[in-house]
Amino acid sequence: MIRIVERALPALAVDAVVRAADHHLHPVGPVSEAIDREAGDRFAQLRQVQAALEVGVAVVTGAGDLAAEFVLHVVVQDADRVLTRETVRRALISAWHRAEGWQLTTVAAAVSGLGLAPEQAALALVETFRDRPGSTGYPAELHIVIDHPDQRGMVEPFLQNGTL
Repeated sequence: MIRIVERALPALAVDAVVRAADHHLHPVGPVSEAIDREAGDRFAQLRQVQAALEVGVAVVTGAGDLAAEFVLHVVVQDADRVLTRETVRRALISAWHRAEGWQLTTVAAAVSGLGLAPEQAALALVETFRDRPGSTGYPAELHIVIDHPDQRGMVEPFLQNGTL
């Protein structure tokens, strides 16, 4: 099930929030920076990595002081590769696999938090979530977070047919 939610991503009491990151789990974009601020110092310690991560992977960490229990970090860029629609899609597919393995029921992601135009982010979220092969039921819900009511009309058509 996919729901549209108008609320600040860091304040959502879900199993996990999706956070765009680079290959060292540094924030990518203002939404990721807001998550970092809200999650506090403990979260900064939780997202330390020993080696650079590959673009297109997802990593689960604790969420620090957030309302969510976990953060799904989607690695969308590194020093040599800029963020693209394809890297975001690959990272989201990885995130859904991680969420399944961790048996996370409810995951939230902001259309403005993936580094793409909101329309492209909405489409990537809906398509990758709906097209999960052989789903075990985890995650069962995706909350697509919008910044203002005008974005609802942009996301709803993708929920109906999943195409541009």
